[in-house]
Amino acid sequence: MTDTSPAAATAAQAPVFQVQHIYLKDASLEMPNAPLVFLENENPKVDVQLEVSDAPVVEALHEVVVRVTVTAKVKDKVLFLVEGKQAGIFEIRNLPAEQRPPVLGIVCPGIVYPYLRASIADLISRTGLPPIHLAEINFEAFYQQRLAAVAQQSAAKPAAPGPNGAANA
Repeated sequence: MTDTSPAAATAAQAPVFQVQHIYLKDASLEMPNAPLVFLENENPKVDVQLEVSDAPVVEALHEVVVRVTVTAKVKDKVLFLVEGKQAGIFEIRNLPAEQRPPVLGIVCPGIVYPYLRASIADLISRTGLPPIHLAEINFEAFYQQRLAAVAQQSAAKPAAPGPNGAANA
């Protein structure tokens, strides 16, 4: 016998957000100037690039990937270049369409990023060089910056014909 009460119908339509898996998708470390980098006494200049992406996996499951590239240089010599991609699979059901992008762009990266920070810190510590710890990220501000950049690009470019000849909006 199935429960057809209003409470059961409401529960079936209730929003669902669950973390299914968190995993290190990719990691690489390069030290192109080793062993000479160990003789450098200057503090390195560190450049950090961050990217967030998401893609559907199957119905109601989405993969969110946070990618970071850290390059440390002294003068013109690369001490190390480390890249990591930490991912999570999230179940998202019955969420209003306008709420999905912020959840995928703010909430999910906020869950995944601490794992990435730990993975990157571990990789860098294995170089034998002083550790570099990635700063905390305000993913809401990062999301808003990405939205503004996309809006600016859209305003600057005329709509291009799509693969079927229609203009992309």
